[in-house]
Amino acid sequence: MRRCVIVGGAPIGDYGSARSCLRAGDFFLYCDAGLFHREGLGAAPDLIVGDFDSHPRPETEAETIALPREKDDTDTVYAAREAVKRGFEDFLLLGCAGGRVDHTLANLGLLLWLDSLGKRALLADDFSEMEIVSSRPASVTEDWPYFSLLAVDGPAGQIAVTGAKWPLTGAEITAEYAYGVSNEVLPGRIARISVGTGRLLLVRVRKPQADLTLF
Repeated sequence: MRRCVIVGGAPIGDYGSARSCLRAGDFFLYCDAGLFHREGLGAAPDLIVGDFDSHPRPETEAETIALPREKDDTDTVYAAREAVKRGFEDFLLLGCAGGRVDHTLANLGLLLWLDSLGKRALLADDFSEMEIVSSRPASVTEDWPYFSLLAVDGPAGQIAVTGAKWPLTGAEITAEYAYGVSNEVLPGRIARISVGTGRLLLVRVRKPQADLTLF
């Protein structure tokens, strides 16, 4: 089954990193202003969805779904629902984080929704890759300088982290105390994360610490 790549209109500053996430045979679903990223990604659309309030409706032979501007779903949410209806099980979201924080948070909600359906979904931006850890364990290789675990869906418990500088056993992480930020994979190891109850957002950090603004 092909993976569905949903391209939103948030800024992409590093197209090289974005292209490195792509696979041969991906199905590309562009959402309105996401079409501005077409050239940078070097990928033609298989499907276009949008109300075209931030990008002109393109003249193209690609399948296009025009949406009303007044609606409950954002263009990106509608695109994800359409892809699920078409049977996709694996998703990559690009251009869906950064820029407007409200859209970024809404798209993190999309990761939770796709996880609740049993789908695999990854959201990538210039600095990181994000996915939900719930019933399926996750892993981080030492290619990533840092990784963080955040509670974005209520408290998560019975958390186990191995192969990391700060391991955990039977731990709990809540939204009120984000002590899972900036862990590191041990040299020559693979960090493995599992969650017994609840769900966590796993953020694999792409850039070295010196390239980031720290808080």
